[in-house]
Amino acid sequence: MPNLHVRRARADDIATVESLYRLLVPGDMNIRIDARRVCELQDNPENYLFVLEADGVVRGTAFLTICLDPMYGFLPYGVVENVIVEPTMRGAGGGRALMEAIEKTARAERCTKMMLLSSTTRTDAHAFFVRLGFDGEKKRGFVRYLNRDTTSQP
Repeated sequence: MPNLHVRRARADDIATVESLYRLLVPGDMNIRIDARRVCELQDNPENYLFVLEADGVVRGTAFLTICLDPMYGFLPYGVVENVIVEPTMRGAGGGRALMEAIEKTARAERCTKMMLLSSTTRTDAHAFFVRLGFDGEKKRGFVRYLNRDTTSQP
């Protein structure tokens, strides 16, 4: 079993995070990670770009946004996006470690819920999310892409 560690991404992680995103959305020519954005995210209290390290090598990533919500006073909710673990790491506990770090952060921020978006084609990932306690039947997610070239999307 590899030594697993989850931390916030740093500027020197951008090449690996970009490679992981290309695994997540093959053929999307819009993917481009900018070191300045990753640096902004390092200290941002509402946005967390996490990476999973296995034996010191980045093997996965996920993004959590803490959203202000007027429904429950001052309690926010979390949105989880762009969850990807290298295929060689699946089943080794890396995805679980990454999602546990996200949940720990969301709980510390007093989130009332976590919502997760996932491509409809990632059925193995969906089964994983269900095993972690996410309910894919209660709500339905919708996406409308803006401000990017949709002709290069798969």
